Amino acid sequence: QVQLVESGGGLVQPGGSLRLSCAVSGTFISIHDLNWYRQAPGKEREMVASITSGSSTNYADSVKGRFTISADNAKNTVYLQMNSLKPEDTAVYYCNARRRTIQADYWGQGTQVTVSS
Repeated sequence: QVQLVESGGGLVQPGGSLRLSCAVSGTFISIHDLNWYRQAPGKEREMVASITSGSSTNYADSVKGRFTISADNAKNTVYLQMNSLKPEDTAVYYCNARRRTIQADYWGQGTQVTVSS
């Protein structure tokens, strides 16, 4: 049974930073593409950061230069470092692990990030 548990969200002032964690159990993160998505009220869920094979990363234009995705295989944990946060970053952030070869897709429960003064 694969489970993803996000943590690290909270209330931050504009310009602040947070690091989200996604602890994965039931599978090795090294065999997955790893992604962070977010969903703001009234908006579609969007991918904000991903790690694919070869440790290549990709970011949404809205977060490029501010967010960094990383993975610690020893801890089986995925991280999203978020810097220079803006109010428009406010959303529930979801961790996702994906195996495209077998079309397996796993999601965490989400963690709330609120950027407000």
